[in-house]
Amino acid sequence: NGRKQPSPPAIEMAAYEKRRAAAAPAAVPAAGSGLTEPAEAASGGLRSEAEFLLRAGVTAMVREALLKVLEARPEEPVSFLADYFERLVLGSPEATGEPPGQPQRLARALWYVRLAHHSHRTAFDSNAGAAYEVLGAGGRRRRAGVDGRLYSELLRRICQHGAAPAEAAAALLGRVRCRDHEAVPFDVFRYGVLTCFVLLEFAAKADALYGVLDGGSGAADSRVCQAVLRALEDALGVSHFSIPSRYLEAGSKLRPDGLALAMDQALQERKIGPSMSREEFLSKATALFVAKVKPVE
Repeated sequence: NGRKQPSPPAIEMAAYEKRRAAAAPAAVPAAGSGLTEPAEAASGGLRSEAEFLLRAGVTAMVREALLKVLEARPEEPVSFLADYFERLVLGSPEATGEPPGQPQRLARALWYVRLAHHSHRTAFDSNAGAAYEVLGAGGRRRRAGVDGRLYSELLRRICQHGAAPAEAAAALLGRVRCRDHEAVPFDVFRYGVLTCFVLLEFAAKADALYGVLDGGSGAADSRVCQAVLRALEDALGVSHFSIPSRYLEAGSKLRPDGLALAMDQALQERKIGPSMSREEFLSKATALFVAKVKPVE
């Protein structure tokens, strides 16, 4: 056609320049202009944010919190998380202003064992293991491991929060405690912690039962209370249970019609009998529980 065709090197050069222009980033704004290329800012910002979360330990902390929620499965997950993070901050060395000594380790261990109900066995065992590790952390002047003194103090603190009478808690601790200088293996540690929590739940159920017996008057007929206590003792049986949760299973086998029959037989006499206070009923009921606990050998 009379036109001069470009040589092959010129064609290749033109194609190369076209590709380079398409792949090259946009011009960088002048320094101080306050402008940033959107794609570059987004990718760089995401990388820097992710790196910050990793360096600060936030990613691992949030992951651990979500795992605790899945393990405990609380009725109100948001409240559980709020309490979790609050205790996490208050229990840290930065919050207390001092190194994690014995009081801090005990508070931390107590927090762990309360995270999940003992009926959630996997979560409870996991938290008990975390509490055991916290108490057993060795310092400069202390060998690693949980001794009987820390173990007994943790059990005492568990029993402080609940409806169990003080004498029942003291009697229980006498059965599951270890000597101060003894090394406490994990299976003994778990057994003692679990038994204390079951005692608290047993006492709460006995307290609710007394609320039915007294009808809101604050005093229940002693004959009815004694009949209920005998029925409870029969349900618990005469042998020792090696698993504390079986006490609650035994108590749940009390049939309502059986209790009603026992109460009706106790009230067949028309005369008014003496009354039994809530404290006395709880003391007798929890004494039945403690008598069935297998002592730690």
